[in-house]
Amino acid sequence: MIIVQISDLHLRADGRKLKKTFDSKKALAAAVDHLKKFEPAPDLVLATGDLVHKGTRQNYRALRRRLDKLKLPVYVIPGNHDDRELLRDTFADWGYLPKDGEFLHYTVEDYPLRLIGLDTVNPGSDGGLMCTKRLQWLDARLAESPERPTVIFMHHPPFKTGIGFMDRPAFMGAAATEAVVRRHPQVERVICGHVHRPIDLGWGGAVATVAPSIAFQMTLALAPDAPSGFVAEPPALPVFLWRSDTGVIGHMSVIGNFPAAIPRRSP
Repeated sequence: MIIVQISDLHLRADGRKLKKTFDSKKALAAAVDHLKKFEPAPDLVLATGDLVHKGTRQNYRALRRRLDKLKLPVYVIPGNHDDRELLRDTFADWGYLPKDGEFLHYTVEDYPLRLIGLDTVNPGSDGGLMCTKRLQWLDARLAESPERPTVIFMHHPPFKTGIGFMDRPAFMGAAATEAVVRRHPQVERVICGHVHRPIDLGWGGAVATVAPSIAFQMTLALAPDAPSGFVAEPPALPVFLWRSDTGVIGHMSVIGNFPAAIPRRSP
């Protein structure tokens, strides 16, 4: 089973560039083209939030048109730049988003690896939140299938990354979220976005990872008081290979034009 993650698209359909520098429309087209050439073809794509830069119908329509070109199952969750209701409406016919209710989280039961998408949006804040209601939902879903290997995917990392300006505001409910995950050892991987950098760590008895953005990266600023900044580092797509004998193995596929692969030859 092969899963590809695409995160922090920040799509603008109005032709304007992000930060007057980054062309998110072009970046998404490049990511989709890259994915279409991937061999073997992935089983599915996880789109982990901040799908558009502003929650407008124009942006979501453009997003849907581009994702439809993949001809692959794509599972979306909201980030802090997204509009829940427009997201729900745009992808309603895909069948997995809840038709009503406050939160856009769900389970995917159709693959050997069980998937749980979490809505961590805290309206009015850039930071994430897992409230009591959401924690109870997650705990109940995990308790349903304790023997099935599981991946949780969400927008906000429920842990500190060491990049101070992205760790503020703090994720609310982080300790409680970790406690829930730790109670369920079938969780193999927790997949996140939001920080616009590749990050991995051990968390909650599982491996947690953060994806780079396909549009632009945040600076790798590890000094606690470092100012925020943006950098045009290469975009990339995390690729997760799951096999029953190994569990989840993480890779990174860099988007761009590079020389053709050079085959290994015996000396």
